[in-house]
Amino acid sequence: GWDGGDCNDFNMKYPDCHVDVPNFLGNGLCTGEYNSEECGWDGGDCIDFNTKYPDCYIGGDCASFNATFPGCRVDIPSSIANGVCNVVGEYNTEECGW
Repeated sequence: GWDGGDCNDFNMKYPDCHVDVPNFLGNGLCTGEYNSEECGWDGGDCIDFNTKYPDCYIGGDCASFNATFPGCRVDIPSSIANGVCNVVGEYNTEECGW
């Protein structure tokens, strides 16, 4: 097994998901770079976000998100209104709904 067998479940469940930290999948937080079909929409963490903003995933244009939060320019839109106060960068701004 890979990593002494620690990665077997991950490799079997997400054979085409290539991420740095597999433990982020299914950890309860929608993480932008893990929000792909290959990664099971971040192990299911991004399903609610993708339902609200269906065009805002890797490669999407985020038009629905931008209509809701005009002027909010962040690298990971799924970090907005996700229940976690993100004080780093441009997340905690009026444009992004505080």
